[in-house]
Amino acid sequence: MSCRYELLVISLGRWGGSADLPIGNRYGSDSRQRGALDRRIKKCRNYYEILGVSRNASDEELKKAYRKLALKFHPDKNCAPGATDAFKAIGNAFAVLSNPDKRLRYDEYGDEQVTFTAPRGRPYNYYRDFEADITPEELFNVFFGGHFPTGNIHMFSNVTDDSHYYRRRHRHERMQTRKEEEEEKPQTTYSAFIQLLPVLVIVIISVITQLLAANPPYSLFYKSTLGYTISRETQNLQVPYFVDKNFEKAYRGASLRDLEKTIEKDYIDYVQTSCWKEKQQKSELTNLAGLYRDERLKQKAESLKLENCEKLSKLIGLRRGG
Repeated sequence: MSCRYELLVISLGRWGGSADLPIGNRYGSDSRQRGALDRRIKKCRNYYEILGVSRNASDEELKKAYRKLALKFHPDKNCAPGATDAFKAIGNAFAVLSNPDKRLRYDEYGDEQVTFTAPRGRPYNYYRDFEADITPEELFNVFFGGHFPTGNIHMFSNVTDDSHYYRRRHRHERMQTRKEEEEEKPQTTYSAFIQLLPVLVIVIISVITQLLAANPPYSLFYKSTLGYTISRETQNLQVPYFVDKNFEKAYRGASLRDLEKTIEKDYIDYVQTSCWKEKQQKSELTNLAGLYRDERLKQKAESLKLENCEKLSKLIGLRRGG
């Protein structure tokens, strides 16, 4: 009887005619069956023998053998004592043989150094080069996508501590990951709020400023949309401006005189700025005409009138005269 067949027989509870026993009695002789399973694990002197394949087995044959054995011996499905150790041996065998480099070294150095773990954490005794890069449980999850491919697995109350090892470990890892994510969420939200705070402050200030800013009682230009349709002139400099229909009720006497001083100042500032722009334009045309020796540009520069500059001169004269 081959090593793999013996392992399957024991894992299914059929060794020694126990297949017809109830579940509770099938594994009653725990120490006897554990010893029998461990002895048969140790009989397998190489990885090929564990998987039940030939030394020239293809990748597909290795995968097929691993799929069948891993499902039979997984601790969540197989409650037989010693099934966990068999599952580890099967996983290590497939992980090494499915890696071309490790398989080449394994075939080259032979099988004498390969023995497997005994129950309760006894150390492995094989070359480090022949160790799998991932644990048997991780390999199983990668191979099957993290779950059994068929049906629901029923759990038994008399499962050993070894068979629960992987479930406890992965449950702890999931809880730890969830805890870290929950701790990071407040920090991420706080960081995002801090980054947006300057923008929020600017928006709030802008809104408050617009709400508090009242429309001025006058405009230097005609603006029907704001109601500035009534034309007026200041008494001192005869500066034209426009007001709404309620202006005369709100401004009379001293308040009107103070307001008109403000209007005249605003108008002078506006005319002064316009005068500077006219001079700047005339100067640029003159420079271009000289640079390119363009008579047309020269004539345009000379004919350009400085209307706002003339207004500014009149306003300054009236101010001095007033």
